[in-house]
Formats: sequence, C-alpha cells, structure tokens
Amino acid sequence: MPSVNEMINDILRREGGYVDHPADRGGPTKYGITQQTLSRYLGHAALVSEVQNLSEDVAREIYERNYFYGPAINTLPEEIQAFVFDSAVNHGPRRAIKFVQSVCNQAGREPPLSEDGAMGPNTRKGAQWAQQEMGEYFLKALFEERRIFYHAIVAANPSQGVFLRGWLNRVDEFASEVA
Repeated sequence: MPSVNEMINDILRREGGYVDHPADRGGPTKYGITQQTLSRYLGHAALVSEVQNLSEDVAREIYERNYFYGPAINTLPEEIQAFVFDSAVNHGPRRAIKFVQSVCNQAGREPPLSEDGAMGPNTRKGAQWAQQEMGEYFLKALFEERRIFYHAIVAANPSQGVFLRGWLNRVDEFASEVA
C-alpha cells in the first residue's frame, strides 16, 4: 500500500499547477486546492493571488488533514484507500464515502448502511465486509460508481462535459493499476 505521502504525490501530479478554467465550478485552483478550500484553511476569503501563490507544502497539509485523516479515509481497507482518497479530493469527502456506502449496499450489506457520507463504525465495518466478500471487485465497483457519478454531473450540467474525458482518464489510471 502506498503511504499517504505517496498518495498525495499522485494527487498533485493529477491535479497539476494553477488553473482557472471558465467552466470549472471550483473557480481558481492550484494543485487541485480551490479558492473556497483555501479560504476555509486560511480562515478568510482567499484572494486569487493567494491561490496562485499556494505552496505545495500547504496543499499537502490540506490534503492530509482535510481529505485523508479528517474524514477517516485512513480507516478504510488499505486496498481502497488511495482511490477513495482521490475521490475525496475530486468530489469532497462526503461524496467519496457515499460511494463506499452505496457499493456496500449494492453488494448486499446487512444491515444496509445509511448513505450519508459520514465515516462511522458501521461504514468501516461495511467496507471491511465488502473487501473480504468482494476482493478486488470492491475497488472495481467503486470505479464504476465514480464513472456513473461523472456522467450524472454532465447530464445535469452539460457545460461540465469539457472535463469528462479527463475525469474518466483519472478513474482509468486506477483501473489500469488493478488490471
């Protein structure tokens, strides 16, 4: 299993440097850290210049604290941590955890998990159960759950279609590692 630092290296590689695409609902970002996320970290409304000048060290701290340890991604089975962590970065931790809860429920987890995006003991147990029962198919089901979500984003807001290929490539990068 990769370390959290190695996972963050991969996220930084995928996210790249500063961008401000007009169709990106997140607005200006650097290393994938949005202006809104940086504002929460700084405790004030971040200026575009603060996003542009964001250091990699601060981005790493935000990812580790707010997207890995804070939402307890680190308590999931090791086999799915890197993908769920990347999902948390891309969609927010609650959505990433909902992917896990949904796949557990679709696999027949009893009792069913509340798909609330909160990482509690039942979600942890459910994920452990799914990993034991499904093996590598658990991760593959998470890939599919995320692909479906991307398509739903574009269906609801066609302006986001400009990002679809890149989003799907992101999932495919993980899938190729499993294949």
